[in-house]
Amino acid sequence: MYFVDNKGITDPRINLAIEEYVLKNMDINKDSFLLFYINGPSIIIGKNQNTVEEINTEFVDANGIHVVRRLSGGGAVYHDLGNLNYSFITKDDGESFRNFKKFTEPVIKALADMGVKAELLGRNDILVEGRKVSGNAQFATQGRMFTHGTLMFDTEIERVVSALKVKKDKIESKGIKSIRSRVANISEFIEEPMTIEQFRMEILKSIFEGEENIQYWELTDEDWDNIRALSAERYGNWDWNYGKSPKFNMQHSHRFPVGGIDVRLQVEKGKIDEVNIYGDFFGVGDVTVVEDSLKGVQYDRDSITKALDAIDIPTILGGITKEEFINLIY
Repeated sequence: MYFVDNKGITDPRINLAIEEYVLKNMDINKDSFLLFYINGPSIIIGKNQNTVEEINTEFVDANGIHVVRRLSGGGAVYHDLGNLNYSFITKDDGESFRNFKKFTEPVIKALADMGVKAELLGRNDILVEGRKVSGNAQFATQGRMFTHGTLMFDTEIERVVSALKVKKDKIESKGIKSIRSRVANISEFIEEPMTIEQFRMEILKSIFEGEENIQYWELTDEDWDNIRALSAERYGNWDWNYGKSPKFNMQHSHRFPVGGIDVRLQVEKGKIDEVNIYGDFFGVGDVTVVEDSLKGVQYDRDSITKALDAIDIPTILGGITKEEFINLIY
């Protein structure tokens, strides 16, 4: 495994571009890569989420917070200079996607080495003493994948509360009354004070079994040129980060064990004219495949079922069955 040094960059648009660039351009079949990055104040939106419904727009605008959509599914998260993000970039061996235990174990061990007893609970969260200190997400494409997560070391929790709109059903599904009671900073559980940079090095030393064993991967000038171009094209693009609000006259939403799914339909004269699917599920592939298959279809159960016959709903929508999806939208 190689450690990719991001040179201390705190722009989320660049850091997400580094992650995508390494994923798609390095020899994943030969080596795996580890990336760490710390972002300035920002909200990172899950790939399939409706941005305007996830953020407190007034607070975000007033405080100059970057809003950037990532490639992976899952929910929106708040980043700041007290939050350390990690990304394991590997080959997709067909057994690792949705296997969060495999990739969080090295992090949990590193925390244990620092005297912090953490555990993976639920779908993708790392908890310490019942409070969340890390959320994780995954993305896979063409035999490659990354698993990335947050490590709330010394983040401003009040800004997390102010910047995000957390849906009531998500909080209730976890049996928790508020964000404040749910999250914690890792620094609260470490006996010896340290900076976030020192914390990062402790994680690295644990993963590589000693500082002397860390293998660094240096990005070339050409790599950096390509990363900046990707950053501008995707992560600095308003259409990617926000997109246009959908026109709809029907809304069907439900929180499944695999995550929430929200479907907006515009039905005109008995036919589906527009369809948009949102959610914090972890799927493989693009939801537009499902959306496009339903456009122009008569809004009745048989027609919808027939239109979805060739679509792998469980893979694209994170594990729900085709029958569950049909029941949701009709």
